[in-house]
Amino acid sequence: MANLTARFRALLRDDQGQDLIEYALLAGLISLVAVGTMRAAGTEIGEIWTSIQTALEGANPPAPAP
Repeated sequence: MANLTARFRALLRDDQGQDLIEYALLAGLISLVAVGTMRAAGTEIGEIWTSIQTALEGANPPAPAP
């Protein structure tokens, strides 16, 4: 019984995999923030590109066909 208790205590003190879990949680959090930021800024970026395209089309009309 003492051997089992000693093994259980050693298992509880073992923190070998703790770093990997922390890095995985951190990577997941960064991914969520990145996706949220891209979703929020996606509409605004699309509107900016549309306004640039409209301005460029009005500034340089297409050449007439020969």
